[in-house]
Formats: sequence, structure tokens, C-alpha cells
Amino acid sequence: MPNLNSTIDLDVKKFFRWWLRELDFLVPEKIRQLVNEKRGFIIVRPEGNQLALTYRLNEQAEPLAILERNASGIAQYKALRANDERLAKANLILRLTAQEAIQKELALPVAVKENLSQVVAYELDRYTPFKAEQVYFAVKPLEGEHEPGQIRVMLVLTPKETLDALYEDIKAMDMSPLFVDYEATPNDLEQRYDGYNLLPESLRDKTANTPRLIYTALIAAIFLLLGAVLALPVLFEYQTVNALQEKIDAIEKDAKEVKALQLEIDAMIDETRLLIAEKNAAPPVIEMLNTLSALIKDNTWLSYIQYSDGHLQIQGESPAASALIGVLEDSELFANARFVSPVTQDKASGQERFQVTVDVTPAVAAPPAQSNAAPAALAYTPSLAIGRRK
Repeated sequence: MPNLNSTIDLDVKKFFRWWLRELDFLVPEKIRQLVNEKRGFIIVRPEGNQLALTYRLNEQAEPLAILERNASGIAQYKALRANDERLAKANLILRLTAQEAIQKELALPVAVKENLSQVVAYELDRYTPFKAEQVYFAVKPLEGEHEPGQIRVMLVLTPKETLDALYEDIKAMDMSPLFVDYEATPNDLEQRYDGYNLLPESLRDKTANTPRLIYTALIAAIFLLLGAVLALPVLFEYQTVNALQEKIDAIEKDAKEVKALQLEIDAMIDETRLLIAEKNAAPPVIEMLNTLSALIKDNTWLSYIQYSDGHLQIQGESPAASALIGVLEDSELFANARFVSPVTQDKASGQERFQVTVDVTPAVAAPPAQSNAAPAALAYTPSLAIGRRK
């Protein structure tokens, strides 16, 4: 059952190494071949006074030769390299046997994880029969379950005299080991970043920066391409939205202008309707005069006519003024005829003086086609007074 109280240990460097290995398949094979100038591995394994060479590539191992650790072995290795061009491109690994190295598993407090090498070097005489200045050693954390508050590590060490002698022999053969490990705990050649190295810093070859720079540039290019793939659609959408917004703004401006014109047109229509309604509210003055001329007898004459607010007032003299009320009431144009003052007798002429007010009904029919503009204009005169004697 897993321990739920255990802390999660996140190694950022290890994660990025794994992630870069997973991204390695994105790099074309030809480019990887150009970057990796060395192909395969030469594993050098000491066997007494001899060195056994094995060529390994893609999990396949091929024995090459067994060389003497003397001048004849140097000559044999030079001839081997001259005849096999793979050796010039391969990485060389010195792998120690149980005769040259030992290993031991240790349990240490988790607090020393960040300084494993220093802590082990200080306590090395407690774990082994050697002192720190007598050996080359490496410490490798182990995977798997740990006791609470502790970590398990693998200690691998070799006497300095043994490794120095081997190093001098292989350097004499023009060999430069990439790292030194122990055959009982070999490094994973596909994941060398997670391995250990018994070779001290002073004896290690400087790593060429060109492949690393090329890989870094390729990874940066991949990130840029991924960023472009994610950002370009958003940029194009943003530009499209801006273009559409500009068109919408222009259309909205035109729409506002059209709406303003429509409001003006509606206002003019309303005013026109009001004028038409006001015009149709009463008949034209010429029509009223024609109707009065047709209704009033020749023995009656008018001295005063006034039209205002739908009421027509007439003054004049007639032999029988009371008869005018019935005559005006019978007309479709007039209604509610009435005297506004008493009827009086003119002693000089013998006629009756009258003053009559009558309501003018709204116009129903359009004005006659033959009417000219002048009478139509009189229809809108607010007050009109006429004097005529027949």
C-alpha cells in the first residue's frame, strides 16, 4: 500500500532531460546524424593485463578485440581504428569489473540529499575500509520505496591507483573515455544524464559545445514554431475582428445619418399631416361665399362677413330676417344657425337688420378642380370681413 504521507520529490533537471528525450523524435534523422558526430559505444573492460573491446549500437553488442596493455596493444588498436571507421565516431566507456571496483547500498537521512557526495566523503571510512583520499567514488540515488525520512543510494568506488593505471594505459592508446562505471551497476547508455561517473573532473575531456548549441537552437526553434502555431491564428482572428469592427463602425455612422434623415422626414410628414388636417377642418372661403350667394335671396344684402374658428358671422338687411335661419340650416355646409343680437327695423328702408352666427361643418370633398390658388389661400385666413350691397 503506498505511503500517502510521503513527500513528492520533483527533480526539475531530470524532468527536462526526460522531456527533451521525448522531443528528440521531432528532430529529423539526418539532422541528428549531423549533430551526433559519434555513433555507437566502445566498451573497454579490463581483464587482468588485457583490455576487452566491445562495440555496442542500438542494444546490439559486437566483440572487437582483446588488447594487451603494452606497446603491442597500442599498435593493434591503431590498426583496428584504421580498418574500422566506426571506432573514430564512437563514444568510449571504461567499465570496471569486480576486480577494480566495489559497490554498496546505503540508507541516509533525506536531509543530506542535496550534499550526498560531501556527506559520503566525510563518512566514507565508516562505510568502507578506505578513506576518501584513497579512492574515486560516485553516489547514485536509487529508485523505489524509501523508509520515512531516509533515501537509498548506491555507493560505487575504485582505488585511485587502479583507475589511474588504467587511465594511463588507455590514454597511451589514444582513448578518451566519456565516463567510467561499474559492470555490476552499469549506466543506461540511452540516458547518460542520469548516470554516474567514477572518472574525476581533472581527467574528464571537455565536452564539445557545438552539438549542445545546435540542440539548444533546434529546441528553441521548436518552441518558436509552437508559439507561432498558437499565436498566429489568434493574431489573424484579432485582425479580422478589427477589420469587421471598422466596417461596423462605418455602417453604424451611415445608419445614424439615415436615422436622422428619417426623423426629419417623419417630422415633415407630421407637419404636412397637421397642415392637411387644418386645411380639411374647414371648407375654403370661396366655397362658403359661393354657398351664401346661392342661398341668400336677391332682396337680402350683406354688409359684413367674418369667419373665425369654424364660425361664420354675417350682418345685413332682409325683408324677413327670420327666414334666413331655416335657409342656412338646410345647407350641408352650415349648421346651428342663430341670431346673436335682436333683429331691428330700419325706418329708412323698411328692412330688418340682423346679425347671424352659423357653424361651418368640416370639409368632406376636395376643392373644385377649377379653383385657383388665390381662393385656396383665403381659406387659411384667420379672420375675413367683407362688405357688399346688392
